[in-house]
Amino acid sequence: MTAIVDELKWRGLIAHTTDEDALHKALTDGPVIFYCGFDPTAASLHVGHLVQVLTMRRLQQAGHRPLALVGGATGHIGDPRPTAERTLNDSETIAEWAIRLRAQIEPYLSFEGENAAMMVNNLDWTANMSVIEFLRDVGKHFRVNKMLTKDSVAQRLESDQGISYTEFSYQLLQGMDFLELYRRYGCTLQTGGSDQWGNLTAGLDLIHRLETDAEVHAFGTPLMTKADGSKFGKSETGTLWLDPEMTTPYAFYQFWLNTDDRDIGRYLRVLSFKSREELLELEKETEEKPQARAAQHALAEELTTLVHGADQCDAAIAASQALFGQGELGDLDETTLTAAVAELPKARVSEPGQVVDLFAEVGLVGSKSAARRTVKEGGAYVNNVKVTAEDAAVTVDQLLHGRWLILRKGKKNLAAVEFTGA
Repeated sequence: MTAIVDELKWRGLIAHTTDEDALHKALTDGPVIFYCGFDPTAASLHVGHLVQVLTMRRLQQAGHRPLALVGGATGHIGDPRPTAERTLNDSETIAEWAIRLRAQIEPYLSFEGENAAMMVNNLDWTANMSVIEFLRDVGKHFRVNKMLTKDSVAQRLESDQGISYTEFSYQLLQGMDFLELYRRYGCTLQTGGSDQWGNLTAGLDLIHRLETDAEVHAFGTPLMTKADGSKFGKSETGTLWLDPEMTTPYAFYQFWLNTDDRDIGRYLRVLSFKSREELLELEKETEEKPQARAAQHALAEELTTLVHGADQCDAAIAASQALFGQGELGDLDETTLTAAVAELPKARVSEPGQVVDLFAEVGLVGSKSAARRTVKEGGAYVNNVKVTAEDAAVTVDQLLHGRWLILRKGKKNLAAVEFTGA
């Protein structure tokens, strides 16, 4: 077994652990069966979940066996959020989302060999359990005073909304999951985000009460944040989902390409599978030549390829280059172009019209006179073609896919105009 704990620590992937020395010994002595859970409370995983999935992948590559749990049962409740009660979804929706999440997780793990991964669903051992059985066999071993100290519970108790008994009981269900996986498969390690630490330790406590000789462990990964204080995985258009229908591959690629220099080193260590030497070199290059954005390009390409495939990554790169005049906009297919313009300021017009009018309409300049100055100074472009006449007009045959015009002021200021035709 490799020294995986040291590697995880170097990458900044261990925020909490029950006993680091014991965990290090367990993971060094032999293959460990471990699990991480994902609740179907949305139709897709997001990049926060990706941290957990890739951590599972690292552990498997180090010789350990992953159990990926999709919470068909816990998804009916959802772990307590710090701010407000979750909206409960119906069983059919949860079942559909569970299938979708399973399909998203599976490509990152290997299901062959001695440490083959396994997908599990906690609905399998909760669906036929009665309330009386649950209270007697599980609830009996939890102490309310300790449950009240969990961070998410404590925050909700201090809020105006409080917390329902349903969400308060979530940690009992997650604790039962660890116990069940320990008994069924010999699972001795649970991983998850540091915000789940109370739920992770609930499972350890339950196992220690009922299986007195068990040696079980847990570690939590730190929550990813941005240097500006905003939430990791949030773009201007919202959450960064792994489903390409919810977040396009182009938007996914752009998120990483636009990463702040202050964040890129941490993100690379947590999410990239490049070697230490490669990462240290990228960190050094970011410090010495930040304008090259080599680290951002490396992470954007690696993750977009990993999540969406090489073809979609190539399309995203081509679109990114074309928008800034380094490629042919006409070569982009309609789906890729539409995804790209979704990230730009836009205006809708019924007919193409004059260039200066369009520049002002879309907000690239403050007025038509400012647009004329931009043209005169040589900084106005339509579909990457420089505009040389102040009275220039665009025509229908210039529309990309019969619909779009890409306007650019200077090198970096972009906008899109959509021709509605009516």
